[in-house]
Amino acid sequence: MTRDKELDGKGVVVIVNGEQKLVDKKELIFDQVAELAFPGMRIGPNIHLTITYRFHRGKDAQPEEIMIKGESVEVQKGMIFNVTRTDKS
Repeated sequence: MTRDKELDGKGVVVIVNGEQKLVDKKELIFDQVAELAFPGMRIGPNIHLTITYRFHRGKDAQPEEIMIKGESVEVQKGMIFNVTRTDKS
């Protein structure tokens, strides 16, 4: 499966923490990206998530942007998300 390829109208493949994920939405909110990265994870007061993303790879790559809680981003094929989980213990 090609990372950039749209799949027969069923969605778009994006990369989340180095893994291909099929997304069938035009926009993703912070919590949806977190769920793609860590399925079923419960977020408590001691867990902090940092999400960065960029739209392209290679020579046309744009700088990474930071996604904040409550924010949404328009999904584009080939998009790359990096989600880091930190425990504030």
